[in-house]
Amino acid sequence: MNASIEIKPLTKKDFASDQDVRWCPGCGDYVLLSQLQKLLPTLGVPRENFAFISGIGCSSRFPYYMETYGMHSIHGRAPAIASGLKLARPELSVWVVTGDGDALAIGGNHFIHAMRRNIGLKIVLLNNRIYGLTKGQASPTTEIGTKTKTTPLGNLDRPFSAASVALGAGATFVARVVGSDQPMMAAVLRRAAMHPGTAFVEVLQNCLIFNDGTFEPLTDRSVRDEHRLVLEHGKPLVFGNQRDKGLRLKGMEPEIVSITPGQEKGLIVHDEHARNAGLAFMLSQLETPAFPTAVGVLRDIEAPAGEALYAEQAADITELRGRGNLQKLLASGNPWIIE
Repeated sequence: MNASIEIKPLTKKDFASDQDVRWCPGCGDYVLLSQLQKLLPTLGVPRENFAFISGIGCSSRFPYYMETYGMHSIHGRAPAIASGLKLARPELSVWVVTGDGDALAIGGNHFIHAMRRNIGLKIVLLNNRIYGLTKGQASPTTEIGTKTKTTPLGNLDRPFSAASVALGAGATFVARVVGSDQPMMAAVLRRAAMHPGTAFVEVLQNCLIFNDGTFEPLTDRSVRDEHRLVLEHGKPLVFGNQRDKGLRLKGMEPEIVSITPGQEKGLIVHDEHARNAGLAFMLSQLETPAFPTAVGVLRDIEAPAGEALYAEQAADITELRGRGNLQKLLASGNPWIIE
C-alpha cells in the first residue's frame, strides 16, 4: 500500500529565497516584497508556476529574492521577455517588477505595447521619481524643478504619469497605490493577480537616498487625507481630513467643492468598469497640490486576454495546415525564402 503524502499549504516563507536582500534600509521595495510573499501562497497556484521577470534597476533585483522561477533581464525589456514566456507557457503566473526609469525611458516602447496586447502579465512599477541604482539621475517621472546629477539647475522636462501612459495604451486594469499603505497594496495586488489580461499597478514610493520625501504629502499622516483621493467603485469622489471636499465636473474640467459630509449630490461617481477610459484618464492626471492624487483602482474592464487570442489563432492554423516541423523546414534547402 502506498503511504499517503501530506501536502502542506504554502506559506510566506516558501516564497522567500536564501539570498540576502540588498536594498537600502528603509527602501519601499521591502514592502512590495513582503506583500507579494504573503499574497502568492493564497492564490492556489503551485509555486513552480510563478515567474518573476525584471529589467535593470533597484527594483529589478526582485527575482533573486523570490523562491520562484525568474529572470533578471535587460534594461527596459522585461515586458517583452515576460510576454514571450506567457505566450509559450500560458498556465504560468508571470509578474514583471520594474521601475520608473526602466519601464518609461528605455523600456517605454515595450511598456505601451504590453498594455495594448493585454497578455496576462502582472506589471508592478515602483515609482520613486529618480534613477536609484545609477545614483540619482532624473527619470521620466522626476518633478519639474528637481535638482539631480543630470539636472543640476533643476529639471525642465514635464514628468510622465505612468498610469496615464498605461490608460492611453489601452490597459484593462490600472491601479495606483502609495507604498506605505500596506492594506491598499495588498488588496490591489490581489485584484491584479486575478485579472485576466495585463494588470498594471504603480507603486508611489520613497527613495531615501536620492529623492527623499518626494511623496511626503501622500504619506504624512497629518496631511495625507487632504492630498489623497481614495477611489471606490460606485462611490462619489470625496476626500479631506473631515471628508468635506469633493470633485465635480464644471464643463469638461474637474473642480474641488466644499461639501457637508454625507451630502454628495452632484459629485463625480467613480466607475472603474466604464468602457470609455475618459474618467480614469482624468483621475490619473490630477496633480498635487492643486488636486488630490487619485489612488486605488482607476480602471478594471474585461477584454480578451492576449495569450488566449494567440492560442486560438495557432490552433486554427494548425487544424488547417497540420503541425509544423522545424527540423524539416531547416533541412529543406534555403530557409530564408518563403514560398
